Amino acid sequence: MGTVTNEYRHTPVLLAECLEQLQLETKHTFVDATLGGAGHSLEAAKLLGADGMLIGIDQDSTALEAAKTRLLGIPENKRPALHLLHGNFGQLDELLLGVNIPSVDAFLFDLGVSSHQIDTPTRGFSFKEVAPLDMRMDPGKHTITAAEILNSYNAADLTRIIRDYSDEKWASRIADFIVDARKERPFETSDQLVEVIKAAIPASARREGGHPAKRTFQALRIEVNAELDVLRAGLEAAIRWLSPGGRIAVISYHSLEDRIVKNCFAEHAQGCICPPDVPVCVCGNVPILDLVARKPILPSEEEIKANPRARSAKLRVVEKRAET
Repeated sequence: MGTVTNEYRHTPVLLAECLEQLQLETKHTFVDATLGGAGHSLEAAKLLGADGMLIGIDQDSTALEAAKTRLLGIPENKRPALHLLHGNFGQLDELLLGVNIPSVDAFLFDLGVSSHQIDTPTRGFSFKEVAPLDMRMDPGKHTITAAEILNSYNAADLTRIIRDYSDEKWASRIADFIVDARKERPFETSDQLVEVIKAAIPASARREGGHPAKRTFQALRIEVNAELDVLRAGLEAAIRWLSPGGRIAVISYHSLEDRIVKNCFAEHAQGCICPPDVPVCVCGNVPILDLVARKPILPSEEEIKANPRARSAKLRVVEKRAET
């Protein structure tokens, strides 16, 4: 088990900022909706103490094992009650009902793909390694793979996915090249896709903005795992389960995720939505959240230098209003 734990010892992003914003105390119930190797939760557990409860959720069973090993390393008299659950936060209602708790004092969502998943070649997340085009977060559950998408979706659907999920301006051209390439040979490995993307993007455009395949690989990962639908469902469920005065902290890494988080929080923080010329409110819309900060919290230059993967991270935090 030691090897598994070591694989998951990546540096948690915005750790100090998350702990400060979540305002965890003893006896609190805390849900880490993206447990990973328990980088954030290990420190959160110390604040919760033996009277608190820590619920960790992850769809990667290897991550759950690594997290369990680390969390059980906390002395028993200082360790919160632990519930480590296999699933994703799109199933939050079902998972929390199984734990039999009335409400939750704090949620953390860290939306990035774990360093371990990116660095494990067989998972197919990385455009830097030759690997099967899989990209499933939970290989035991999801059926569709990136290869199946590339080999079966038509050009219009491929264009939509690549454009909408990554802001790739060459999306249509890449989709056409994919459809042509698969006539000769079905897509199986990441290097095949990288070569097609490089051929599709003009040389002048390839010289700027990082690796030319980065955006397409991101788009495929989002489609394979239905990440944006899962995110919306998870946030709505977290808001329902949150105790008055409780907080939700979300770390996102690209604009699509951040936009969903921002809009969801803004919608629930909004009061009356009646037209200005209506003399008396008839919509009955009551805000249930307060935005802790209008703008996202960003990592420091020091953190980015120490952990380059933190560069694109944005932290948004909300607090649930007291019930009226």
